Amino acid sequence: MAEPRPPEHEIRALVATVVDGLIDERAEEPATRPALGTAEENPAGVVQPSGKGSVALADVAVGGDHGGFHLKQRIAAELREHGFTVHDCGTDSEESVDYPDYAHVVASLVAQRGCRWGIVVDGAGIGSAIAANKVPGVRAATCWDVSSARNSREHNHANVLALGAGLLGENLALQIVQAWLSTAWGGGRHARRVEKITEIERRYVKDGAR
Repeated sequence: MAEPRPPEHEIRALVATVVDGLIDERAEEPATRPALGTAEENPAGVVQPSGKGSVALADVAVGGDHGGFHLKQRIAAELREHGFTVHDCGTDSEESVDYPDYAHVVASLVAQRGCRWGIVVDGAGIGSAIAANKVPGVRAATCWDVSSARNSREHNHANVLALGAGLLGENLALQIVQAWLSTAWGGGRHARRVEKITEIERRYVKDGAR
């Protein structure tokens, strides 16, 4: 018989513990080392994983529910193989869980700058994106192909990628991840529009409407 889902206060405690632990570790880093989130970019704008001399924190936070478990594991393994440091936020099995809990942990790590990027995986990639976008500072995008992945980074400055394991094959999902991580934020005319998104968020956070 499956164990009951942990109460909300335990989920919140998990978020706080993970985020605080990463922030504390960052604070202990020598001041001469690059700021958290720094990644080398080549002239073409391709983001490389943090290498020697970078802050020793997770480059990418990954998380998913039971429907995204296997794809999440595959993505994490692929990222590690290519030199990224991965913080796996769970889930750790195919036992039924609730996707907002894991999307919340990943989004919190990105918003608190414990990780540079986040990747969340559920059945369709929609619910996790909605949940992640409730965290101020997060711009989560559900991507279905390489083009939408590149667009979300270049035009929308997305910092969390949401994928639907039930709708994407593994090979395509990995191509999307690669395209998303290797596409630089375009800035320029896009910056004004993203700032308008941020201003909408500020308005509701300030008013206590969230």
